Amino acid sequence: MLLIPAIDLKEGKCVRLRQGRMEDDTVFSEDPVAVAGRWVAAGAKRIHLVDLDGAFAGKPKNAGVINEIVAAYPEVAVQIGGGIRDEDTVQAYLDAGVEYVIIGSKAVTAPHFVRDMALEFPRHIIVGLDAKDGKVAIDGWSKLSRHDVIDLARHFEEDGVEAIIYTDISRDGMMGGVNVEATANLARAIRIPVIASGGITDINDIKALCAVEDDGVMGAITGRAIYEGTLDFAEALKLAGS
Repeated sequence: MLLIPAIDLKEGKCVRLRQGRMEDDTVFSEDPVAVAGRWVAAGAKRIHLVDLDGAFAGKPKNAGVINEIVAAYPEVAVQIGGGIRDEDTVQAYLDAGVEYVIIGSKAVTAPHFVRDMALEFPRHIIVGLDAKDGKVAIDGWSKLSRHDVIDLARHFEEDGVEAIIYTDISRDGMMGGVNVEATANLARAIRIPVIASGGITDINDIKALCAVEDDGVMGAITGRAIYEGTLDFAEALKLAGS
């Protein structure tokens, strides 16, 4: 299973939020490029970047730092989300060397955009579905939609996206354990891979996710746990086998 360290960017710094609240952030580093280097040195094969300012503004706000990270570590696949609402932004990130572009809120509000991007940039589009009690949230988690997460995931699978990132927003940043059951249920319902996100606390969560890898859970994104030290990233990598 692929273990993916997260670097959340706010005003050019590496931070973590609790349940997506911009006012409830913890700054872990003022040098995100060095942070990325730390995880690359530890053995990461992929890095998850989030432009938090971009997610709320609806357009990229930390592209400079993102491009620096991509340029500094070309051997590592980078996936980026946050503020990706038009084709020019997708094109710019891919041209800069980003491997996967994550479409979040716009996937829910304008599903045709996902279909168009998956056709235009095959194998480079991931959809991020952030959910609470099975319903998808949008606009930086500030709104809960009426859409069922499994129904939407099936729709995007048909559109040709590469994978689904599933985040249980009730657990994200709270260090309360990953929602393995909901993640596995989603993975079993679709054929494309699912990447787990939100709530990973320690090695037990990695073990639990590895146990459902055969259901289609191909990876896990971890943030606060590896910054606060409740999860040893190198140990988790050995367990996950990647």
